[in-house]
Amino acid sequence: MLDATTRFFENLDRRGYEPLLTKVSGTLRFDLHEGPQTRHWMLAIDRGRVRVSQEDREADTVVGASPELFEDLAAGREHGLAALLRGDMTVTGSARLVVQVERLFPGPPGSRAPRRIFHREVY
Repeated sequence: MLDATTRFFENLDRRGYEPLLTKVSGTLRFDLHEGPQTRHWMLAIDRGRVRVSQEDREADTVVGASPELFEDLAAGREHGLAALLRGDMTVTGSARLVVQVERLFPGPPGSRAPRRIFHREVY
């Protein structure tokens, strides 16, 4: 059984193109720290085209979080910007890229976020 984090990234990679990121280009690496180990997820975004890998290479923006927090983000139980403001996540590089990518995360379980409803009707 896959965890919410792996499902989130695999689904994003499988789609290959994300209309919500049409005006976005850059690289974003998520570093999930657990003790001495760090799991990396790299997003390479080119005007909506998204590639996902688990490379540990330089990125325009790096987000650091615990695996538990990211699991909650990927499941919609936590909001990324709130976690960032609380200091539960760190960001180095372009915060703008984080805000744009944050739109891809699900809302709370059972909610229907307006951008997702709009997204389904238009595309």
